Amino acid sequence: MSSSVPRLVIAAPSSGSGKTTVATGLMAAFASRGLAVSPHKVGPDYIDPGYHALATGRVGRNLDAYLCGAELIAPLFAHGARGCDLAVVEGVMGLFDGAAGEGELASTAHVAKLLRAPVVLVVDASSQSRSVAALVHGFASWDPEVRIGGVILNKVGSSRHEGMLREALDASGVPVLGVLRRAEQVGTPSRHLGLVPVAERRVEAVAAVAAMASQVREGCDLDALFALARGAGALPGDSWDAAEVLASSPPPPLPVPDPGGSAPRPPYRPERPRPQTPDGLNGPRVAIAGGAAFSFSYAEHAELLAAAGAEVVTFDPLRDEELPEGTRGLVIGGGFPEVYGPELSANEPLRKAVASLAGRGAPVAAECAGLLYLSRELDGRPMCGVIDAKARMDERLTLGYRDAVAVSDSVLAEAGSRMRGHEFHRTVVEPGAGVAPAWGVRVPVRRVEGFVQQGVHASYLHTHWASAPGVARRFVERCVGSWATAG
Repeated sequence: MSSSVPRLVIAAPSSGSGKTTVATGLMAAFASRGLAVSPHKVGPDYIDPGYHALATGRVGRNLDAYLCGAELIAPLFAHGARGCDLAVVEGVMGLFDGAAGEGELASTAHVAKLLRAPVVLVVDASSQSRSVAALVHGFASWDPEVRIGGVILNKVGSSRHEGMLREALDASGVPVLGVLRRAEQVGTPSRHLGLVPVAERRVEAVAAVAAMASQVREGCDLDALFALARGAGALPGDSWDAAEVLASSPPPPLPVPDPGGSAPRPPYRPERPRPQTPDGLNGPRVAIAGGAAFSFSYAEHAELLAAAGAEVVTFDPLRDEELPEGTRGLVIGGGFPEVYGPELSANEPLRKAVASLAGRGAPVAAECAGLLYLSRELDGRPMCGVIDAKARMDERLTLGYRDAVAVSDSVLAEAGSRMRGHEFHRTVVEPGAGVAPAWGVRVPVRRVEGFVQQGVHASYLHTHWASAPGVARRFVERCVGSWATAG
């Protein structure tokens, strides 16, 4: 089934040009017209999709050709955009900036070509006039496979300034589809890892998104932008479906023994009935951490877990003193525990509940922020103590894509299996790896990192399970095994 959802990719010559303001504003402006708008973000970023979701009322989804592979970009897009009137895709960095040393891979231009989508270039015009024409001409002609269908001029100072910019661009052949003046009210606060997530400032974020929408409505030709979006080429192939990809991606044998030291469980057999939980549910209950401290998660992870037979529930470590009743597996993704260290530490009942669950051998998958939370302490404050390590803030930013190899058999991966991931943090965990490390990586230096013990897999590496759906089935299968152990 092909996808013909009208779509636009919002790109820029460089970071800081205003992509998020324009993309989010467009999403909200079109949604206010009664359109069902599908929001997407190029790259591994978790924060921008939160603002996109606020603007559209739909889940913000990532399109990352490095983490997921180029072949999944169109299917994942079609999955997210199913039933929508329009899709808006916010780019990452500069239009042609991709994974380091990998050419165009994972760049906005790469994704735009995979989506057969026209590009709208957002240009920070605050410090230029006629030079804008040379800049736009260069971007429009650099790669003939990338169709730049229009430009939106951002941070324009005055009507006179606008006139000079429009005059310069008349001969470029690229139409001006919008002009946005400087406006402080559309700003969103930042800190050590970028914008402050929506989950931490929902009231202010609602106001910021409303301001973005207002500015875009006043300064952009929405009819022309929608007409441009309708010119996107049809995408061949089927949309991504969690149940279908799991059916075609059987997991490897599960060699991890239960905590009692019995023999490894046999591979998952789809035809075998799953045991019921004590509360009568047909699948194991998997709790996913959420709230302000743990707001980083790809929507496809929960969808894959559910398709694998889990009942997925969420909890907030800042508010909840207990894990959801009947929890058999735990997923703790990324976020900002360093910002909420005092509150997380003060919630001693939940810390003990997490430690108790892990101590019983239940599957626990922790990424980045989750690793910090499972550590013995964070910036000197007690955490869950599942991992015998100390975590602290650091001045150095660790950032980049990683090719990883599983070093130890775990609830997520068989030793020797490969996955691609992404690191993004200003914290350090000491030691950086346990007796049984999680991953071996080669960039920026060859090293092992993370911790595997009993059912725990804790690492700094963010991964996208759509690239390896068997991970979700493997995790749920271990949850099934944990009932038998508990019983």
